[in-house]
Amino acid sequence: MSAPSVAPAGAGVAVDVYDFDRPAALSREHARLLEVAAETFSRQWASQLSAKIGVRAHVAVELVTMQTYDDYADSLPATTTMVVCALPDSDARVVIQFPLSAGIAWIVQMVGGRPAKEPEERPFTPIEQALIRALMADAAENLTNALGGLLPADLAIVGIQYSSQFAQVAAASDLVIVVRFSMRLGDRTIPASVMLPASVVLESLTTQEAEKTDAAVPGLVRRQVEATPVELALRLKPRTLLPHEVLALSVGDILPFPHAADRALDLVAGDHLVAAAAVGTSGARLACVITATAPDPDPAEESL
Repeated sequence: MSAPSVAPAGAGVAVDVYDFDRPAALSREHARLLEVAAETFSRQWASQLSAKIGVRAHVAVELVTMQTYDDYADSLPATTTMVVCALPDSDARVVIQFPLSAGIAWIVQMVGGRPAKEPEERPFTPIEQALIRALMADAAENLTNALGGLLPADLAIVGIQYSSQFAQVAAASDLVIVVRFSMRLGDRTIPASVMLPASVVLESLTTQEAEKTDAAVPGLVRRQVEATPVELALRLKPRTLLPHEVLALSVGDILPFPHAADRALDLVAGDHLVAAAAVGTSGARLACVITATAPDPDPAEESL
């Protein structure tokens, strides 16, 4: 019987390289925090749209995920509205995306008109761009407020792109956090999304977690110390002996201690003096009666 052949290692096997410094998924804690922030933003955005365009709006969060910018761009329609916002002192960008037809309908409603049932898909005129910029400036402010410090304040709208494939918002391999929404305005439901730079958001999340941990450390240490049992002992004033004197001790030897007969014993925890106490009894067992407590140490001495 011939020996079975062994395929060369890696033959015909596709290998995906995983970069541990750039995880491809959000942790559960980060995802939940971002979902809560997105829900807050969705309510604020709905209220803002309702007030501005005069039509009751409802915005619901559909999904919060992390992916590459290339994957995000591929998931969008070829023609759409991408409102690009710049972060102060950063090359990173935030994108608020919605259908072009929705933007046209909002503009018509803001000026008191009634939008067509099938609004056309076309770039905005300069006047329309100004109206959309004003509308999205409020949305960008709501977004930074909802994220609670995960993004710098004062997002600035730097442009409006209409092609998801040609918009140079980020490098293709850059990780971005994408929040997808379902927007219902009147009897029409449309998709929308917000793209956040993952590097900025994750760095802010890590910083906030570190600050919370640092602030909690003193309390955690105190609770641990308070819950840790300690042994107490009554102690005479110690006497020093030489090793040969210790080895020469035998039954019946009387070993005097430099502890006055009328002096209270030391109540200690380890080597720390807690109080002075006199010997007593409690039923059939020995006990002690506290006669004085040790003064608290000077904080300056503790720090030495």
